[in-house]
Amino acid sequence: MKKLAAMKPKLFQNLLIDIRDRIRTSQTSAVLAVNAEMLRLYWDIGRLIDLRQSAEGWGAAVIPRLATELKNELPELKGFSERNIKRMLAFYRTYPYPAIIVPQAVAQLTPAAILPPSAAKNGKAKVQQAAALSGTNSKVPPSVALLLNKFIWTVPWSHQIILMEKVKDLDVRAWYMQQTIENGWSRNILSLMIQSGAHLRQGKAISNFERLLPSPQSDLIQQSLKDPYIFDFLTLQDTFHERELELGLMSHLQRFLLELGQGFSFVGRQVGLVVGNDEFSIDLLFYHLKLRCFVVIDLKRGKFKPEYAGKMNFYLSVVDDKLRHSSDNPSIGLILCQDRNQIIAEYSLRRTDAPIGISEYDLTRALPTDFVSSLPTVEQIEQELADLTDDDSVDSKKPKSKPKPTVARISTKKAVNKATEKPKRSTKNATKRK
Repeated sequence: MKKLAAMKPKLFQNLLIDIRDRIRTSQTSAVLAVNAEMLRLYWDIGRLIDLRQSAEGWGAAVIPRLATELKNELPELKGFSERNIKRMLAFYRTYPYPAIIVPQAVAQLTPAAILPPSAAKNGKAKVQQAAALSGTNSKVPPSVALLLNKFIWTVPWSHQIILMEKVKDLDVRAWYMQQTIENGWSRNILSLMIQSGAHLRQGKAISNFERLLPSPQSDLIQQSLKDPYIFDFLTLQDTFHERELELGLMSHLQRFLLELGQGFSFVGRQVGLVVGNDEFSIDLLFYHLKLRCFVVIDLKRGKFKPEYAGKMNFYLSVVDDKLRHSSDNPSIGLILCQDRNQIIAEYSLRRTDAPIGISEYDLTRALPTDFVSSLPTVEQIEQELADLTDDDSVDSKKPKSKPKPTVARISTKKAVNKATEKPKRSTKNATKRK
């Protein structure tokens, strides 16, 4: 107790932080190791089923039987339903025999060595070996294979299912794997990002970063911005004001930060700046933790105008002078507008000395083409309503009369009456009974 009392509080606090961080790191490593081992197990189960189906000629009926028997043999285990076993088979067939990304122990085996004995005897080893060697290795670019090697055993199984079902291109799938790990996306967030085409929007903003910033930093900043940004979580009318857009984003700050991407930390809205006894307000101010700089966001309704770039240049100069610390990088600006002409935007940034990006934003996500073709247009709906209104006004002037029954109505009425009427007793039978 005396030694503990003599220890300086700051040193003890540092020791506590180091041990706490070590425990959390160990816990994370344990979770990742368990996840990787489970993925390897699922991959290997898929491999065994695929090899047996190829060698023995077994069909799809083996999977339901396998799920039933496993449930009887190991009732305490979960995750081996018929549906999940089919996914394991799909997982293996998606990455059939890539020597770069399979588990190291399996990768060292030759295809003939992992075949069942019956397949080797029947001369099917060569066929399997040729099929294996012509798998993913020969089709996947080395850079994509390296990404898969880095992330495939780290992404959780539930995420793997979403990626296999919704992202067919391996290059794009590798990108979503990387973003899932780096950003900690949940299943729902991953699905939202895939639906909004995040890989097509990343790094597409028009900017002058390459001209004003050094190469590594300019590339990193460029990849941090999107075009367009999707704000489909807002419910705004067509005649909305910029302040309404700003308040809507603040009321959905979590979704807004998710759309902005990793690293954005919210500082404030309508941040006041006093310059030459005049007051100015920044719409939204963020600090990017990775880029180590302030990010000024200016929200605009409608088309981009050249004067917006000059205003942003002024804001960035003031922020760098009044808010930026000596260890911070130069502040960057992001102008968000509904529409943007690329040529006008590029001319507006050509002589600007401050790093600025220009992106569009969408309030609604575009409908799939098959849905759009089946839905009526606004003009068609308005025409239908106009026709109905005209018909009603004409009919209201005419005296109302009962419509004449059509042939179909008459025949239907007769059939109903005939089915419901009571059978009549004959007079002769009634006399005899009496």
